[in-house]
Amino acid sequence: MSRPLTLLTIHAHPDDETISTGGVMARYAAEGVRVVCLTSNLGEHGEIVVPELDTPENRARLAEIRGEELRRALARLGPIESRLLGYEDSGMMDSADNADPNAFWNADLEEAIGRTVRVVREVRPDVVISYNDFGGYGHPDHIRAAQVAVAAYERAGDPSAHPEQLADGLAPWAPAKLYETVLNFAGRPGILQRVSERGIKAWWLPDPDEPPERRAEREAFMARMAAASGPVTTSVDVAAFLERKRAAIEEHATQIHRDGVFLGLTLDDWRELAPTEDFSLRAARGLAEVRLPEDDLFAGLR
Repeated sequence: MSRPLTLLTIHAHPDDETISTGGVMARYAAEGVRVVCLTSNLGEHGEIVVPELDTPENRARLAEIRGEELRRALARLGPIESRLLGYEDSGMMDSADNADPNAFWNADLEEAIGRTVRVVREVRPDVVISYNDFGGYGHPDHIRAAQVAVAAYERAGDPSAHPEQLADGLAPWAPAKLYETVLNFAGRPGILQRVSERGIKAWWLPDPDEPPERRAEREAFMARMAAASGPVTTSVDVAAFLERKRAAIEEHATQIHRDGVFLGLTLDDWRELAPTEDFSLRAARGLAEVRLPEDDLFAGLR
């Protein structure tokens, strides 16, 4: 029996997997592709956005709660395998949590790369997805996840890299393609208009009462996000799987505002305005030809 095509997504925290890759994970799992989600940490220093859930008891066991939310969300998407990299949440950039010695941001980079290489060699993915070098929006754990993903893509096929893993019985494995997520809702005019019409709040929307200095900061940050994003090379139609994606988003109850963009817009809105998940092909190898743009992450592999 031939080995199934395999997709590995490398994410920072629970909910990231669903927001940026939930549609493709659901679609490819339904097609018979083996789908594995690697999560760097459990977001234990994150905000609990629902006031009635923001209790001392829940905050004390937030890693456990978000681990369970992740498990349920993946189950909503389909038969997705889950792996944990084993670090702790680093908090937002320049927060006190950045100093936690167990935080992913403070992890020894070579050790973190080695852990990720081990997962790549165990899973043997054809396609790997993570973030751009800015981590999408500058969160330290997203930046670090991108760093280890790129390094693992480059090293996992090299027998001289992390040779102790070969002694454990693993073999070198070189994934064919590496993608970055392109999550640019603010760049889709239809979403901007619909969000504004519905009175849905989003940090990237201008506020009439926003002070000029705050507006300048926000616009500069958004420009930095846009500059870090690669071109959209690959748009995968996930319209038929948006119901599963929405159900998975709802499982992340401690993190997703019920009246925010993801749940404030209806399923029909998303099907109309954002029926694809978009990616930028960062690297490819071992393929006879790479033809861009693509509508399939496995283009050239089947």
